[in-house]
Amino acid sequence: MATDTHATPNLSRYFVPAPSAWPFCLTIALILTVYGVSGYLEDRAIPTTALICAGAALGIFIIFSWFRGVAMESEHGMYNEQVSRTYRWGMSWFIFSEVMFFAAFFGALFYARTLSVEWLGGAGEKGFITNSILWPHFDAAWPTNGPGHVGGAFEIVSPWKLPLVNTCLLLTSSVTITMAHHALKAAHRRACILWMLVTIALGATFLYCQATEYMEAYKELNLTLGSGVYGSTFFMLTGFHGLHVTLGTIMMISITGRLLFGHFKPESHFGFEGVAWYWHFVDVVWVGLFIFVYIL
Repeated sequence: MATDTHATPNLSRYFVPAPSAWPFCLTIALILTVYGVSGYLEDRAIPTTALICAGAALGIFIIFSWFRGVAMESEHGMYNEQVSRTYRWGMSWFIFSEVMFFAAFFGALFYARTLSVEWLGGAGEKGFITNSILWPHFDAAWPTNGPGHVGGAFEIVSPWKLPLVNTCLLLTSSVTITMAHHALKAAHRRACILWMLVTIALGATFLYCQATEYMEAYKELNLTLGSGVYGSTFFMLTGFHGLHVTLGTIMMISITGRLLFGHFKPESHFGFEGVAWYWHFVDVVWVGLFIFVYIL
C-alpha cells in the first residue's frame, strides 16, 4: 500500500517545528540596527542611517515571515492542545517579564522621588551628610531637575489635557478589543473585524496624541531628556510605554489581517487572545503611569 506523505500529522505527539534560520537572521538584523543607533549617538564615521534602515527593514521582513509560518502551521492543524498550553504559558511568562521591566522603571521613579531627593535635601542621617557636603542649598521638592538645575527650568505636562484624553482612549480600547473577542467566540467575524478596526484606530490616536504631547513638552515647556531626573524618568517611562503601544498596534493590525483571511475559529484562536492579553497589559501600565507620573 502506498504511503500518503501529506497525511495529517499525529496530534497525539508534541509538535516539533523544523529547523529554521529565522532566529539567526533576526539576530543579524538587530545587530545592524543597534550598531547603527550607537554610531549615531556617538557620532562615529559610519553610515548610521543606512545601517538603521537596513536593520529595521530586515527585522520587519523576518518577523512577518516567521510569524506567517507559525500562523500557517496553526491553520493547517499542526498544533494540538499541548502546543496550545505551551503558547499560553509562553505568553504568560512574556507578559510577566514585561511587568518586571516596567516595575524596574517604576522602582527608579520611587527611588529618585522618595529617597534620593529627600537625602539631597538633608532628610535622615544619610541626607545630612549628602546635603551638607554636596548640595547645601538643594531644595527637596518634586518635580526637580536635580542639583545644579540641569537643563534649566521646566514646566510639567498637565495631566488633565492630553494625558487624560490618552487614558480615555486606552480604557475604551480595552472595551473594544474585549467586544471583538466576544464576537469572535460567537462566530460573528464581521463584528469582530469592525471592533478590531476601532481598537486599532484608538491605539493610533493615542500615539498621535503622545507625539503631540512630546513636541509640546520640548518646544513650550522645556521638558526634555536633559531636564534632570524628572525629565529622564518621565520620558523613560512614557517613551517605553509608547513603544509598547506601537508594538501592540502592529500586532492588532496583523491579527485583523488574519481575520480578513478567515483565520481563527471560535474554539481555537490563541493568536488573537495573546494579542488581547498584551493590549490589556499595556492599558494597565498606562493607568499606573497616569497616576504616578502625571498626577502624583
